[in-house]
Amino acid sequence: MNVRIGVDVGGTKIEALALRDDGSESERIRVATPAGDYDATIRAIAALVTRVELGEGGRSVVGLGHPGSRCPLTGLHRNANSTCLNGRALVDDLARAIGRPLRAANDANCFALSEACDGAGAGHRVVFGVILGTGVGGGVVVDRRVLDGANGIAGEWGHMPLPGESDEERASRPCYCGSRGCLEMFCAGPAVERECAQRTGRALSLAEIARLAESQPGPERRAIDRLIARLASALATVAQVLDPDVIVLGGGVSRIDRLAHALPAAIEPLVFGRSFKTPIRHAVHGDSGGVRGAAWLWTLDEARAAGE
Repeated sequence: MNVRIGVDVGGTKIEALALRDDGSESERIRVATPAGDYDATIRAIAALVTRVELGEGGRSVVGLGHPGSRCPLTGLHRNANSTCLNGRALVDDLARAIGRPLRAANDANCFALSEACDGAGAGHRVVFGVILGTGVGGGVVVDRRVLDGANGIAGEWGHMPLPGESDEERASRPCYCGSRGCLEMFCAGPAVERECAQRTGRALSLAEIARLAESQPGPERRAIDRLIARLASALATVAQVLDPDVIVLGGGVSRIDRLAHALPAAIEPLVFGRSFKTPIRHAVHGDSGGVRGAAWLWTLDEARAAGE
């Protein structure tokens, strides 16, 4: 058994691939996610695993990347934006459907693991992976192992209160998780677009805001400056608790050129000792991070042992 299968479940697509020990891929397949249909989602994942194994000619271990998290007390899924998964025993049900145990982790954790294994965080012990897109998420990897935490919420920095904002401002931004003023409500792409539109009266995409910010001073540049300041405040908190060896940025918002360059200087005055030398890098694997990380949930030795 020299390959591991990774599966990434998203709101619009389910992707699977076979990952070899050298990091090379084969049998990458995508299908549409059965919207709102839990049982059909389980069947679609199981069918993808079968298709990948047929292409590889043998049975493999399976890792799953998913939105939300599995409650360690009940085994039930929670906080997934694909709401049909919530309250269901996703991991156990899928294990029965494919006829074997599997490893599973939040999609942001899988992104961080992928980058820690053979991406922008390779060679570092402690990697903090950041997803900045339509939502804000994160994952912590130590020695190429995902850190879940006692409550299964390690790395969920997108749902911490944004430091430095007033109580009134936080209260005005309800989050789908049930809290108000989460980091995601300020720093996700749609949040930046909404705030900029409220201040300018113009509905612009994030890409348009970033382009205008680079070309001229004005409200768009101020919007990006606010984003940088908010991310710096949140990452300074992470740095002082975790002090990772490297921070890796992924997601559509991270493609704003100024972020990786401006963040270290913005973080430095906010941390203890006023010294911040942690490299901040763009992800190597981009949108493939989740599905690759799902496969990396198994080490090669564990995959071989499972096949014996």
